[in-house]
Amino acid sequence: MLNYLWGFMILIGVGYGIVTGQVEVLSNAAIDSAGEAVTLAITMLGIMAMWTGLMEIAKQAGIMERMTRGLRPVLRFLFPRIPQGHKVNEYIAANIIANVLGLGWAATPMGL
Repeated sequence: MLNYLWGFMILIGVGYGIVTGQVEVLSNAAIDSAGEAVTLAITMLGIMAMWTGLMEIAKQAGIMERMTRGLRPVLRFLFPRIPQGHKVNEYIAANIIANVLGLGWAATPMGL
């Protein structure tokens, strides 16, 4: 459904640009926005790679396991169907702690 909505909005924008004679402005805006999207993607890739690496270091150091044990009562209450020793508990705990600490970039890889 969302795909139809985005497609409809794009078609309306392109149609409006054609009707008003602003096709050149429309195409320049599309090209500029594409360039900004690539820049944003490269920036996000670097930051996400750094946080994913730090989380992997924390995992190998045993920090993640200790955090999971500390949050176990909360996780059991929030997610009663997940088995106690399941690996997903570790990722959920890491995501919660990263969000509590305000590390949104670190929470995203764990949430995925």
